[in-house]
Amino acid sequence: MPRKLPPLMSLPAFEAAARHLSFSKAAAELNVTHGAVSRAVRNLEDKLGIRLFDRGTRSVRLTDAGTAYAAAVGESLDRIAAATMSATAARPRRTLNVSTSDGFAGRWLVPRLHRFHRAHRDIDVRLSTSGALVDFLRDGIDIAIRYGAGGYEGVVSELLSEEAVSPVCSPQLLLGDHPLRQPSDLRHHRLIHDNFRIGWAAWLEHAGLDGIDPESGVTFEAAAYAVEAAVQGEGVLLGRSVLVSADLAAGRLLRPFDLALESRWKYYVVYPEGALRQKSVRAFRDWLFDEMASDRGNI
Repeated sequence: MPRKLPPLMSLPAFEAAARHLSFSKAAAELNVTHGAVSRAVRNLEDKLGIRLFDRGTRSVRLTDAGTAYAAAVGESLDRIAAATMSATAARPRRTLNVSTSDGFAGRWLVPRLHRFHRAHRDIDVRLSTSGALVDFLRDGIDIAIRYGAGGYEGVVSELLSEEAVSPVCSPQLLLGDHPLRQPSDLRHHRLIHDNFRIGWAAWLEHAGLDGIDPESGVTFEAAAYAVEAAVQGEGVLLGRSVLVSADLAAGRLLRPFDLALESRWKYYVVYPEGALRQKSVRAFRDWLFDEMASDRGNI
C-alpha cells in the first residue's frame, strides 16, 4: 500500500520551529522568512487535521500532539540526513574544500601541504583563505581551521593547538653593534607588528620593561607578511607559536629569550556532523593533527 505522508516540504520548518519554540529562530536557521515558516506549519496542520502549536501574542508552544509529532519528525530527519551523508561518502571524492585564515594558510598549512598530497594523491585541496565564518553547506566547504575561543554552534570543533606569543627574529640580529641577548636590548631594534590581538604593549608589560615605545616600528595587516619581514631581518616580531613554527624549525627564525605570553585564543578543526564519513575529510583532519603533533615534537 502507498505510504500516507504529510507535505514533506513542511517538515523541516515544523521541526525547526518545534525545536526553537520560535518561528523567527526557525526562519533564521533555514534562511527563509518568518511568513514562510508560519505558512509551512499551517499547511501541515491543515493536512493532518490537528493543531501542532498553541500560538500566543509573542510566543508559541507545542500541543501534546505537536510534542509527540516533533519527536518523531526530528528523529526521521536525522536518519535521512545520516543516510544522505553516507550516500555522499560512498561516491568517489577527489576535491576537498578547506577554509582557513590567510596567516595560517601562508605560514603553516601551505608549506606542509605537499606532504598531504604525497600521501593522498587522489585528493585535490581547494583552499579558501577569507578567514570569515562559513556556512558549510551553502559555501561548499568540507572542513575549516579556525582561530578563536571555540564553541562553534551547530558543528563539531576539535582543539588543534594552543598558542603563545614571544619575540622572534632572524639569527643575524644576534650579531652586529647591538646583539639581541636580553629583553632590554629590544630598545636598539625595530619592532614588527601584525593584526594580532596581543601586541607589544602587553608583552613589554609582562617582561617588566619600560622606556620602549610599544607602538614604534613597522606594521603589517597580514600576519604572513610580518613573519616574512622578521625572517628577512627587518626587526623583532612578537611571533605566534603556530605561525612561526616552520621558520623556527628551519632556523630562519629563533627566540632570543624564552619569555612567552599564553593566548586565550586557540586553533580548532571545524566540520559538520557526520563529515568524517567522507574519507577525504577524515584523511585531512587526521593529517592536520599528525602535523601539529610533529611540530610540538621538533621545537
